[in-house]
Amino acid sequence: MNYSFFAFISRMKNITRWSLMRNSATENIQEHSHMVAVIAHALAVIRRDVLGGEAEPGNVAAAALFHDASEIFTGDMPTPVKYFDPNIMSAYKRVESLASEKLLMSLPVGMRSSYEPLLSETCESGTLELVKAADKLAAYIKCLEELKAGNNEFKHAAEQSLLKLKALAMPEVEFFLKNFISAFELTLDELNFAFE
Repeated sequence: MNYSFFAFISRMKNITRWSLMRNSATENIQEHSHMVAVIAHALAVIRRDVLGGEAEPGNVAAAALFHDASEIFTGDMPTPVKYFDPNIMSAYKRVESLASEKLLMSLPVGMRSSYEPLLSETCESGTLELVKAADKLAAYIKCLEELKAGNNEFKHAAEQSLLKLKALAMPEVEFFLKNFISAFELTLDELNFAFE
């Protein structure tokens, strides 16, 4: 029997993010999920190796890779629409849940138990916390990249993203912001110069 799970996953590249905004560089959910996984892994490493807390970087990265997988079926609903009304948000969460179920059913039975926590966000709470923080950091980085390209369409989004990140009051996020975020505002030549 042929299973369609990975063919569905490969379609993440067809779902565009930030659809209500003018973008200097478009971003799809596959690119976004990769960046979220990289950042989530980093946050887990910071929690474990720098701050002495408990975290499994590999598990966190895996959860991040699939955090938007349901959008293969739902598309990326813009934040102002998704959070406009509690009823809309509740209905959208239900649709996301059904989309995740559909994805899960597209796997052989023997693989489903490994993917179910990743697709339904039933991973342990520390993992979800790091993935959600990484998602916000990735959005903030996208805003910084757009601003660097001269696109002021992202000015308010950048301000709001930074406020949300600070409101998390997570030492891992604060460490990332302090040690890594300013490099995203540099040009390639400036990045190279920093290592010469």
